[in-house]
Amino acid sequence: MMPNAYRNVRVFVTGHTGFKGSWLCSWLKREGAAVSGLALPPEGSPNLFETAGVANGMNSVMGDIRDFNVVKKHLEAASPDVVFHLAAQPLVRRSYRDPIETFASNVMGTVHVLEAARQCPSVRAVVCITTDKVYRNNEWAWGYRETDQLGGKDPYSASKACAELVATCYAETMLPLAGSARMATVRGGNVIGGGDWSEDRLVPDIIRAGYANQTIVLRNPGSIRPWQHVLELVHAYLHIGERLLADGGDEGAWNVGPEQGNEVTVETLVRALLADMGESDRTVEVHASELKEANFLRLDISKARQQLRWNPVLDFPTTVAWTAEWYRRYRNGEDAATLMEEQIARYADKR
Repeated sequence: MMPNAYRNVRVFVTGHTGFKGSWLCSWLKREGAAVSGLALPPEGSPNLFETAGVANGMNSVMGDIRDFNVVKKHLEAASPDVVFHLAAQPLVRRSYRDPIETFASNVMGTVHVLEAARQCPSVRAVVCITTDKVYRNNEWAWGYRETDQLGGKDPYSASKACAELVATCYAETMLPLAGSARMATVRGGNVIGGGDWSEDRLVPDIIRAGYANQTIVLRNPGSIRPWQHVLELVHAYLHIGERLLADGGDEGAWNVGPEQGNEVTVETLVRALLADMGESDRTVEVHASELKEANFLRLDISKARQQLRWNPVLDFPTTVAWTAEWYRRYRNGEDAATLMEEQIARYADKR
């Protein structure tokens, strides 16, 4: 990013109480942005939003994106230059338990946010966050490109693919009819990093098991995923938002993933994380899942490399080491916000 790219820029973030939203808002505040957020209250205790005091220095509102009037009211009050839409029901296994909530949040919630942005004259850019799981997974050995077929066998993946179709409609038709706002969608890989305590996610499950001295249980140890640190994705969001604000270019869909060296099995990630946590001797068991999950998933990030000049900078050992360091130091009593600030600064130096 250019220096001061977000200084005094009015930013509206949906899903700011979540894991990625907390890191994004923390970085935006560091850059001097005027940040407003709309989200459901953070789930569980602990959670990063509360432990790091993310609400400090921003306008934080609790509300549901499934209610259009709520979204419209608070987005208009913020009068933002740019909208980052992260709010979603993000868990695959929860989507099986509650597909209605999943589709309502991820599809109609996206409609509500984009329509509110369309009706707000101040909005010049929208960055809509989806996932690598929007692609119809054929278990290919090569990476999916932005032009590949969308799909999804589980409710979460299908709902996010639908959100991409909604975003395309608004980017190509609805927003141009309303004015000059420009939009991009960002499809990221499997995100890890300090401060994630979400239910039914691999790294938080490992950390919780360690705190409780419990056996670690894996569902699909041989599944290969593109693991990336949360700051890689947050930087890409900010970079794309900056470019949209600067010249209105760089619309469309963008894959943002790690280098191929970060594409390893679940078991490899677990063993590496335990080693960095100093817990290599912990017991790991496999309890196979009855639910359908992809065995192999890879993103082709050639478009981002060539057109955005964006590249990941953290290799797999560093990604795991930073994640383990955050949890280890937090467990030893260090302040969550300070740990975030330190890692953001360290990451920015690498850029």
